Amino acid sequence: MKRILLFVLTNVMVVAVLGIVASLLGVNRYLTAGGLNLGALLGFALVMGFGGAIISLLISKPMAKWTSGVRVIDQPTNADEAWIVETVRKLSERAGIGMPEVGIFEGAPNAFATGAFKNSALVAVSTGLLQGMTHEEIEAVIGHEIAHVANGDMVTMTLIQGVMNTFVVFLSRVIGYAVDSFLRKGDDRSSGPGIGYMITTVVLDIVLGFAAAIVVAWFSRQREFRADAGSAQLLGRKQPMINALARLGGMQPGELPKSVAAFGITGGIGALFSTHPPLEDRIAALQNTQG
Repeated sequence: MKRILLFVLTNVMVVAVLGIVASLLGVNRYLTAGGLNLGALLGFALVMGFGGAIISLLISKPMAKWTSGVRVIDQPTNADEAWIVETVRKLSERAGIGMPEVGIFEGAPNAFATGAFKNSALVAVSTGLLQGMTHEEIEAVIGHEIAHVANGDMVTMTLIQGVMNTFVVFLSRVIGYAVDSFLRKGDDRSSGPGIGYMITTVVLDIVLGFAAAIVVAWFSRQREFRADAGSAQLLGRKQPMINALARLGGMQPGELPKSVAAFGITGGIGALFSTHPPLEDRIAALQNTQG
């Protein structure tokens, strides 16, 4: 279970790269000419912050296919594949969303859903999950992933990440300007920000990005409870999802590509960065629900 949210890491790196490019193109010079222009900086931070999150969202499905080796089932070649496709179709209709692409990837037990839009998502399950669970448990796991799609979790996480990115970009440049001002007391600043500003902003883009990841991971954990409840609602009872979670507790979960780790059935590293709550907490939450 040594994985963290790749969606978050992708955003951290995208924002860092965009920041470096902005510095190389001289954009920062206009933000700090004659003093720090907070209005222009906020606009710049919004574009950078949400730009990184939206880019990550738009490339999420092709990235997931590539990094996890998903084989999309265009035409089922056996009874198991036909059952998986039909299960996804049935649950998608119940959830009121378009039929997602359905895929299988090699590996230990896990599953995920991803995609920028509700009606063009991807739901993928691992060979380990198919081999280690009953059909009822697999159906519950698929229901969990369909619930993520129906709840719009990919878009929600993008908006949350965009807000966090905006704060990261804004704060890193305000602090960078303060550090640069301290280092260049009495110097002529007409030529734009100095090396202190550039180094500080790049370092803080990364450091604050990881701090933002903690906040995003907290939201992700809350969203998992909702997806579990969504699976129970789609199946009409909660016991299959409880059984599936209990079964996962006795398995070694598979590694997911970090770009989709938040949308898997289980995953995370450490209490702060974990994208999923402990399995026992999820089971308890389901047991305490009505139905």
